[in-house]
Amino acid sequence: MNDVDQALCAYAEKLTRAPSEMGEPDVARLRAVGLDDVAIHDATQIIGFFNYINRVADALGVEPERFVPPWGEG
Repeated sequence: MNDVDQALCAYAEKLTRAPSEMGEPDVARLRAVGLDDVAIHDATQIIGFFNYINRVADALGVEPERFVPPWGEG
């Protein structure tokens, strides 16, 4: 995994697990690996959307689609 991927994964994990702890240092780390503000904005929107939709699905008891293979098996 390259530096950008590692930084994005760390950002996504923190935004998912501890959103109230996010701050300028988190954005600065993404800038330090070469992401511009548009890329950071887009990543944040995508991460936030997946967090939202997963919570909605969990709250409503949506079952995983059976025709989709588990990650890494398809």
